[in-house]
Amino acid sequence: MRELPGTPDIVFTKAKLIIFCDGDFWHGRDWEKRKTKLQSGSNPGYWVKKIGRNMERDREITKLLEASGWTVLRFWESDILRDSQTVASQVIHVLSLRDHLQYPRD
Repeated sequence: MRELPGTPDIVFTKAKLIIFCDGDFWHGRDWEKRKTKLQSGSNPGYWVKKIGRNMERDREITKLLEASGWTVLRFWESDILRDSQTVASQVIHVLSLRDHLQYPRD
């Protein structure tokens, strides 16, 4: 859904659930360690600023979407690759909660 901010990876419209699959490098996983490594590498000013801005934008997008009534889940790429079952279980859990809120059982 290109009209949503941040270009989400997966959108469940009825449940108002958005999922982002964030790349470890581009979105700053383990930022302090990564930042230290980048500062000693090639073109550190560019990379630290670029990834820092990506992280800031991620926070802004999440707040904006949540303020619009969406539930936002963000998963790191390495977590998805390492244990996709746990990630899927988390998504299913949130979907079941959203479904219960939307369609309460008697």
